[in-house]
Amino acid sequence: MAFTLKQLLDLVVDTNASDLHLHVGQAPALRIHGEIETVDSPALTAAETKKHVEDALAILDENVGNNESSVRHTERLNSVHGGSDFGFAFEDEQGQTRARFRTSIFKSKGHYGMVLRQIPSKLFALHQIGLPDKIKDLLNLTRGLVLVTGPTGSGKTTSLASMINWINENQGQHIITVEDPIEYYHPHKKSIVTQRELGADINSFAEGIRAALRQDPDVMLVGEMRDLETIEAAITAAETGHLVFATLHTTGAARTVDRIIDAFPANTKEQIRIQLASNLVAVISQVLCKRRDGKGRVAAFEIMVNNPSIAAHIRDNKTHYITSDIQTGAIFGMMTLDTHLLSLLDRNLISPAEAVTYAQDTDDMRNKLAQRGMV
Repeated sequence: MAFTLKQLLDLVVDTNASDLHLHVGQAPALRIHGEIETVDSPALTAAETKKHVEDALAILDENVGNNESSVRHTERLNSVHGGSDFGFAFEDEQGQTRARFRTSIFKSKGHYGMVLRQIPSKLFALHQIGLPDKIKDLLNLTRGLVLVTGPTGSGKTTSLASMINWINENQGQHIITVEDPIEYYHPHKKSIVTQRELGADINSFAEGIRAALRQDPDVMLVGEMRDLETIEAAITAAETGHLVFATLHTTGAARTVDRIIDAFPANTKEQIRIQLASNLVAVISQVLCKRRDGKGRVAAFEIMVNNPSIAAHIRDNKTHYITSDIQTGAIFGMMTLDTHLLSLLDRNLISPAEAVTYAQDTDDMRNKLAQRGMV
């Protein structure tokens, strides 16, 4: 049988799937606990996929109360970019929100396709997602740049939402977020929260950051540092006395620092190293591993907290020494990804194969597993 988009979204929520894939020539597919599973349904035709896209835009219309947002996204869809990204709330028959979805519509071989990611509605406490209490020391700072990094789908957005929620509940601050699209909604609690969305409220991340500096911010969240202009604006915001959170699609603290520096022209790299050494507070890098019991996934973290030694390595272009500092920096709340993977393994939360798959140093991980008789 063929499913309507609303039926498919109900299925996503009911199975706790993370993503829904809609492609021409393929039955609808769900990603459940990291694995793609097709729905028992015929392959989608071009007309059916286009109808699903139109239905997604119709839900967006219902969310905003008019068709202005839908028209904007339809124009983008038909433009040379060939795609559009937005978020919407999926409601039940009684008008209650069942879930929020981050939606990416695109064209492939001349036909429409769509991927919808379910955004958990619940804001998690830091310990619920596996972050140590030491992270609260970072959240109590008044300035600096905190980067949350990892591959797509590694839970960066959830981690950031948990951090922002902790600040919102415990401090009287003005928090400004610039996102594409807005995923987690943050009500005003002890803090005031202003959330701005690309396309609807602001034209670019960099513009959003610069505008935020004129709006009496204390804490800023930048959805993604995807270009040089945004990176420059985020570092400037941190440098001028604000606590800035941002994401990058990198794994590992040293690679993250290198990625930022490599984004700049050669004649400015020395200056950006100095700025990063002074303003980078921490890098939290994460991956999502399959749980050994098959009940979902669990996050593994690498945490780097900037100290005089790491700052010197950044200034002197010796980032390859950062991992050694993380290994010996437990007193500062630091830990390597491989150390955390071994901790998850010791608690029987992940399998040895998962530990090897996500290890930064796979050979060293295999050796440690061999010493424990696990391979």
